[in-house]
Amino acid sequence: MNPATLSLANMKQFKARYLPDIGLGFQNLLLHKLRSLLTMLGMIFGVAAVVSMLSIGAGARQKVMALIEQMGVHNLIVEAKETTEWQAHQKMRRISPGLTFQDYRVIRDDVGDIVAATPRKRLTPSKTLPKSQQDPATVYGVDPVYMKIAGLHVLMGRFFNDGEETRAAPVCVLGAAARSSMFGSADPVGQYVKANETWFRVVGVAAPQLSSQTEVAGVPMQDLNNIIYVPLNSAILRLEDNYSDVRDEIDGMYLNVRENADMGSVAQVVRAILDSSHHSAGDFSVIVPAELLAEQKRTERLFNAVMVAIASISLLVGGIGIMNIMLASILERTREIGVRRAVGARQSDIIRQFVVEAILISFLGGSLGIVFGFIMSRLIAWLAGWSTIVTASSIVLAFVVSITVGLVFGIYPAVKAARLDPVEAIRYE
Repeated sequence: MNPATLSLANMKQFKARYLPDIGLGFQNLLLHKLRSLLTMLGMIFGVAAVVSMLSIGAGARQKVMALIEQMGVHNLIVEAKETTEWQAHQKMRRISPGLTFQDYRVIRDDVGDIVAATPRKRLTPSKTLPKSQQDPATVYGVDPVYMKIAGLHVLMGRFFNDGEETRAAPVCVLGAAARSSMFGSADPVGQYVKANETWFRVVGVAAPQLSSQTEVAGVPMQDLNNIIYVPLNSAILRLEDNYSDVRDEIDGMYLNVRENADMGSVAQVVRAILDSSHHSAGDFSVIVPAELLAEQKRTERLFNAVMVAIASISLLVGGIGIMNIMLASILERTREIGVRRAVGARQSDIIRQFVVEAILISFLGGSLGIVFGFIMSRLIAWLAGWSTIVTASSIVLAFVVSITVGLVFGIYPAVKAARLDPVEAIRYE
């Protein structure tokens, strides 16, 4: 027998065996519409909970992972832990000189795996012109290589160059939010921005970047779009803010490491160098985006498992509901079962009939639950402003679990129905 003939025979056998049971199952569900709907509610809410909770988790994780990837998996970021209180500053200075250019030069000279680097001087001007319509922009003083290290793209104009950095030229590049806040939709290139008492000519506008409203993986909250980028020497020589006297010489470093290097080992060397010069004062942190990304992926797997376990409780309750209804249905249909057995139905036929009904309840409840879960995730995203992503894996997982629950909790009532004595079942009132 060729495969085509065998497949056709199997199809005919499936139709002859299962289609009547499926049709009978639908008839029984429609006969008791309210009871069927109440039975499905457990499946509907269980599947909806799985889909919506996983969509919330997936949206949050994607945003965090995108932020970490934006930092650069081949970068190390050194952040100074500064204080703006004079007494605390003086106490810390007795132990450590803070983050300095000397630290930066030693790291560049002694760590061979670093291929590009820039210090950073960050200031917050007390006033800007044009006046910002939102929060005041932060000024970042960096070297031109920052554009490559941070993966920064320029939408309009250009980034400042090495010559402008060397002579501390009063030029700047605006972040997307800073441009919008100061100039609206107008082209700012060639215009001037005043930070405190210094005028800077705008030479470019940076493309929008992802920003977090909370601290992510040890990285301080910062609107990366509300920034004015200026040459490092310009920031140091031309600008001051209210806390300049208590700030470190530089407050950060961006270090780009060659691709094949061990990021963990390089980070340990950088920490050792800084610990030595800072006398283990702990006034800095070294952020390794590659390690943060790996940790986030491990957390993601654990989070998924916990979310599914919590949401599956609803499915379990739904399964218990299916079992209760199926047991009640057996009592109602005892006489029908007895008649079917008396006219030649086997125990396997009775089992198949009730299992099919249980799976139909789960199938319909799971389908409605997926729709309801999708609507819930969209509603949560709209009301709470969260990022939600309904993934195919969450839909498949919720659906498979719902069908499995229906199958498992439908087997016991089906077996119980099949074991009824035909004579006693026919006589049952």
